[in-house]
Amino acid sequence: MSGPHEHHHHTGGHAHMHGHHVPDARGRKLLLAFLLTLLMLLAEAVGGLWSGSLALLADAGHMMVDALALALAFVGARLALRPADARRSYGYGRLEVLAGFVNALAQFVLVGFIAWEAVQRLLHPGPILSGVMLSVAFAGLLVNLLVLRVLHGHAHDDVNMAGASLHVLGDLLGSIGAVLAALAVRWLGWTRADPVLSLLVSVLILGNAWRLLRTSAHILLEGVPEDLDVGEVQQALRDADPSIRDIHHLHVWQLASGSRMATLHAQVREGDDACAVAAIHALLRQRFGIRHVTVQVDAGPCTDHVRGCMDHGHR
Repeated sequence: MSGPHEHHHHTGGHAHMHGHHVPDARGRKLLLAFLLTLLMLLAEAVGGLWSGSLALLADAGHMMVDALALALAFVGARLALRPADARRSYGYGRLEVLAGFVNALAQFVLVGFIAWEAVQRLLHPGPILSGVMLSVAFAGLLVNLLVLRVLHGHAHDDVNMAGASLHVLGDLLGSIGAVLAALAVRWLGWTRADPVLSLLVSVLILGNAWRLLRTSAHILLEGVPEDLDVGEVQQALRDADPSIRDIHHLHVWQLASGSRMATLHAQVREGDDACAVAAIHALLRQRFGIRHVTVQVDAGPCTDHVRGCMDHGHR
């Protein structure tokens, strides 16, 4: 017979959580993306100084931040391989989320720098070697397409890979802008096209950076995964087995990409603990993708006087 506070912990879910990351493949992708970005960064920096193009220099600066961001993402993916220890019982998986958060903040700094330089160029335009600019910009476009292809296919909630892809997408937009600016300077003689297109690219980068910042901050604050509704989960659990009388004090959050977790109190009929817990684990795993679950079984009314339990609060 179960006591009023019997705990059931689904241990298999924790093991699965660390295996879910498939970090080796991601690590290789990030390393290759970093090397390609670093090479193109050097080429654009030299080409920008040679041609006098802000679009190339801005994209080179963008790539410098991106090279650091990709390196950070790679380190985050590698550190996520470390097993849990006595000080970090969940391991290092959340470093991926931190990497995505830092990447987003770096984008805001970069946009500010590009905007400042663009305004200065609009007020004081200078000569631009459009042929050099066009050649380097087109090469950058091809490299960025290749890098984006390498990073393609990450999970929608993998903010580490999303952060890396965001930076590369920004590079791609920067290269497109540089190509268009070079064509405008070469064929129309409009030198202000260089800073104008740099500003337009900055606006696009800013929107993507805000979305990544919001997503990573939500995970760091242990918010409910965006595609889940706690009320729906709670009602589904109440209907999971006839022995379940009530579900309350339900918390659902995400440790890192793909690592959903839940804790809850379940009031069940006396003697039906095993069936109720099995039904809870099966439902959460199969319907909601939550594999790490801790259940506190209450044979009678909940005696936990923690605020939030008594009023059936949840995150």
